[in-house]
Amino acid sequence: MANNKMKKATPVQQEYQKLANQLEPKRPLFQNCWRAFLAGGTICVVGQAIQEMFVHWGGFDEKKAANPTVAVLILISVILTSLGLYDKFAQWAGAGSAVPVTGFANSMASAAIEHRSEGFVLGVGGKMFKLAGPVIVFGTVAAFFVGIITFVLKGTGGGH
Repeated sequence: MANNKMKKATPVQQEYQKLANQLEPKRPLFQNCWRAFLAGGTICVVGQAIQEMFVHWGGFDEKKAANPTVAVLILISVILTSLGLYDKFAQWAGAGSAVPVTGFANSMASAAIEHRSEGFVLGVGGKMFKLAGPVIVFGTVAAFFVGIITFVLKGTGGGH
């Protein structure tokens, strides 16, 4: 698609685009990947540590410890977002901070904080769920289909 735009561009526009591409700073791809790996991995290690605490000190089994672990990670993310720290971390970490559940919580909390002056319903609720809505709908629809497939496979003897 970018090539189609270049074909329609005038010679001056094409020359400008070539110059702009030459002067554009190169992205440090390896550094960005390494930071994303470190950040995402660290978040996962923290999550695993929290889950182990629920198992060892809370009396949960590993499966039942999963939900409160996710809730604690979301809470930590929202607190760090409200203090302005998660955004600084995300600037450094890149995609590593956006992929886990903490990134989703950060996105929702950021939208809520940014639009709180517009009121709770139209500002916080409306803007916060602009991002969350599609994710929640996709998750619900995907869970529905996975449930149907699981039911069919178990009903026909193909499941566990």
